[in-house]
Amino acid sequence: MRKTVFILSILLSVSLNAQKQEKDPEISEYVKLVSKDSLKANVEKLVSFGTRHTMSSTTDKAKGIGASREWVLSKFRNYAKNSEGRMEVYLQNEDLHPDGKRINKLTNLGNAIAFLKGTDPSDNRIIIISGHLDSRVSDVLNSSDYAPGANDDGSGVAAVIESARILSKSKFPASILFVAVTGEEQGLLGAKMLADKAKEDNWKIQAVLNNDMIGNNSFDAPKNDGTPKLRVFSEGLSAFETEKSAAKIRNLGLENDGNARQLARYVKEIGEKYVKNIDIKLIYRNDRFLRGGDHAPFVNHGFTAIRLTDYYENYDHQHQDIRTENNKKYGDLIEFMDFDYLKTNTAVNVAVLANLAKSTPQPENVLMDVKELSNSTKLSWDRPASGKVKGYNVLYRETDQSVWTHKIFTTETSYTVPLSKDNFIFAVQSVSVSENQSLPVIPKVSR
Repeated sequence: MRKTVFILSILLSVSLNAQKQEKDPEISEYVKLVSKDSLKANVEKLVSFGTRHTMSSTTDKAKGIGASREWVLSKFRNYAKNSEGRMEVYLQNEDLHPDGKRINKLTNLGNAIAFLKGTDPSDNRIIIISGHLDSRVSDVLNSSDYAPGANDDGSGVAAVIESARILSKSKFPASILFVAVTGEEQGLLGAKMLADKAKEDNWKIQAVLNNDMIGNNSFDAPKNDGTPKLRVFSEGLSAFETEKSAAKIRNLGLENDGNARQLARYVKEIGEKYVKNIDIKLIYRNDRFLRGGDHAPFVNHGFTAIRLTDYYENYDHQHQDIRTENNKKYGDLIEFMDFDYLKTNTAVNVAVLANLAKSTPQPENVLMDVKELSNSTKLSWDRPASGKVKGYNVLYRETDQSVWTHKIFTTETSYTVPLSKDNFIFAVQSVSVSENQSLPVIPKVSR
């Protein structure tokens, strides 16, 4: 028995050393295409609309939310020409009536959308990247004053537009939806409209990357702070777990292993693999205190959604009237943007979108055998519902580790790891023939 475990340990070590996968050259090329100048031009154009308040004009051709969302659609339409007819561009909109809260007049709410259809008709996965188009000043109901919204959230929308530009020529099996939502500052209204549509039509959303304020670092980071940081917020125990399932999750010690946490870890791994000079920080909360983001309506419908945002927030430059007091400038002005930082964070999004959309779907029916006491752990699974796989990664980490620390590659649909299930957390992910990894799947217990 001891000899068998020793041999398995040697095989395990060999597998780990052999599993240092190279970068996908196609994804590396997409990352290189992210342009600081393009991002800056997008933010400058967004700022030029004066205000993008949700209740500003929808008819003015040069100012207000209507002009800005039409400009975003025009950018999407231009990039759609690269897609061989696979990118659909449209405005999702509805009229909102005064609600006695943050909508005080009849308002047309509109989300600017580009939907890049995947090449595999049997693969129904949808991956969403979003930013919010609307802006505001101190008074959330003030729809007329200058509200440039450079970082909040011109940066996120610029990243969405740039991602659409770069990936419009791609041919991935899964679909990608690029969206500039509105109504965020009025209560996440545009995101809710889209999430409601997704829920009603049973969209198979695999991931939502919500980007909100990803372009301000150097102005607010302490001196000599080291590598720039990007926060990724993710929920823990889903609100949709029943009392019975929540009790099972606690019993198995999987409170830190919900779908959002797996996506957050995936963003860190893939982002730091392809993008230099970024330290992706996993924040184990759904969002910041006293604030909310456009991933929340998706989370509330049970979809896997996370928020990407600046590590350092400067509250003098968000939700503020444009003014100078005691020689200090207030307001979300473009002069406080850090476009090198925005370029890096956009590249993280591009790498994650491409790797996930290029992967095969997750393995199905992933199980962990617990029928008997053992210092080894047997895992089994079924092939993905669609796509061609090269094999699978068996992932594991000690229970107090925040990220996966080891991978074992196998071409089989079962694997016995010479490690105790009592001491480690395990997962399995598909690896496509182009060596792109799916999101990991935590095994269910098989008795």
